[in-house]
Amino acid sequence: MAEIKVPELAESIMEGTIAQWLKKPGDFVDKGEYIVELETDKVNVEIISEEAGVVKELKAEEGETVNVGDVIAIVDESGTAESGTSQEASEAAPQKEEQKASEPEQVSQPAPNAAREQEEKQPDEKERPIASPAARKLAREKGIDLSAVPTVDPLGRVRKQDVETYANQPKQPSSPAQPGKAAPTASQGEPGKPVERVRMSRRRQTIAKRLVEVQQTAAMLTTFNEIDMTAVMELRKRKKDKFFEEHDVKLGFMSFFTKAVVAALKKYPAVNAELQGDELVYKKYYDIGVAVSTDEGLVVPVIRDCDRKNFAEIEEDIMTVAKKARDNKLALSDLQGGTFTITNGGVFGSLLSTPILNGNQVGILGMHTIQTRPVAIDAENMENRPMMYVALSYDHRVIDGKEAVGFLVTVKKLLENPEDLLLEG
Repeated sequence: MAEIKVPELAESIMEGTIAQWLKKPGDFVDKGEYIVELETDKVNVEIISEEAGVVKELKAEEGETVNVGDVIAIVDESGTAESGTSQEASEAAPQKEEQKASEPEQVSQPAPNAAREQEEKQPDEKERPIASPAARKLAREKGIDLSAVPTVDPLGRVRKQDVETYANQPKQPSSPAQPGKAAPTASQGEPGKPVERVRMSRRRQTIAKRLVEVQQTAAMLTTFNEIDMTAVMELRKRKKDKFFEEHDVKLGFMSFFTKAVVAALKKYPAVNAELQGDELVYKKYYDIGVAVSTDEGLVVPVIRDCDRKNFAEIEEDIMTVAKKARDNKLALSDLQGGTFTITNGGVFGSLLSTPILNGNQVGILGMHTIQTRPVAIDAENMENRPMMYVALSYDHRVIDGKEAVGFLVTVKKLLENPEDLLLEG
C-alpha cells in the first residue's frame, strides 16, 4: 500500500482544503497522475500519486482542512490486476456458467458476491452524482447538494450553469413544524426574511485574516496626490498602434506606472524595504506586485526585475499573470517575493480609496479612475483635464511622511512628463 500525503507547498503554507477529488475509491491511478485538487491560501494545487495502482481509500472529504504531511489517500499497488479484471469478470459471469455447467457449486458463489458489491456501490454513486469540477466547486461554495440539482445533460452530468440556475430559484419557505429544523435565531436574520448562508472560501478567509493582521500590526497611513494624465494619454494614443504591431501586446497605463514606481523606489529606498524584527532590510531589486481581481478574490502576482524590463516586457508579463490568475493557474512562485504593490481600483470606477498594505511590504500605490475635471492652468486660465487621484499607503514605522510625500510626488512628475520616464527606463 502506498500513502498519498500532502506535500510541502511553500514556506508560509502549512495547510490546505480538499477542493475536489479527481479519483474515487476503486479508480485506477497512474504514477504521476493527478489525484486531488488542494485549495491553499494563495493558489489551487493538484497533488499527484507517486505510485500506480487502485485508489483504496480516501482519508479526507471534500471541504476538509488537511495539513502538510497528512495522509489523505491510500493506493493499492498490487490491486492493478484486480481492478482491471473485476468488471470483466462480472460481465463474463454468464459465459463462465455455461462453460462450467458441471461445477455449479463453484459458479454459484460469485453471483451473490457481485450482487452485494453492486448494492454497496449504488449508495456511493447516489452520494456522488456526476458533475463537472466547476459545478462541484460552485455547489460547495453555495452549500448546494448536487444530488438535488436537475440537469438537462443527456448523460446526467451536472454542469456549472445547472447549479447557477438551481441557486437562483426562489427558496421555498420551510415549515416551522418540520422535525430536525432548528428554530431561527436573531443571528440568522429576521423571521420570514429571505437569507442565503454561504461558507467563505479558504482564500477569502485568508484574505480577511491577512488584511486584519496588517491593520493591527502596521502603523499604516495614507497620503494622496493627483496626476494630470494628459501627456501619458496623448503619448499612448500616438504610440499604441505601432507598439502593438511591434510587440503584439497592448500599451496600457500599468507599464507607465510600474516604471514610474521603480524610479521613485530607487530615489526613496525605504519604500522598497521590509521590517524584520528590529532590522530594516533594504531590497536592491524591484519585484512589483500587481493586484488582480478574480472570482476567488484578490491575488497579487509579482512582475520580476521591473527595473531591467522595457514597457513591452512589463505589459506582456502583466497580461500573462492576469490570465493565469483568472484561470486559476497561478503557481506559488508567481505570488512570492514582491517588494512593492500597485493596485488599480480605477478599472471598477473607484475615484478614491486607501489601499491596505500587502503582507510584509511597507508601501502600496493605489490608482483610481481617470476623471475629466477643471484644472487651474495659471491664475487666469482653467482647462478640463483627465485627472487621476493616487494614494500611497505606507508603514509609518519605516517611512516618514516626508519620504512618502516625496515618493508620490516623484511618481506624479514622471507621469506628467513621460519623456523623463522613458529616460529613467
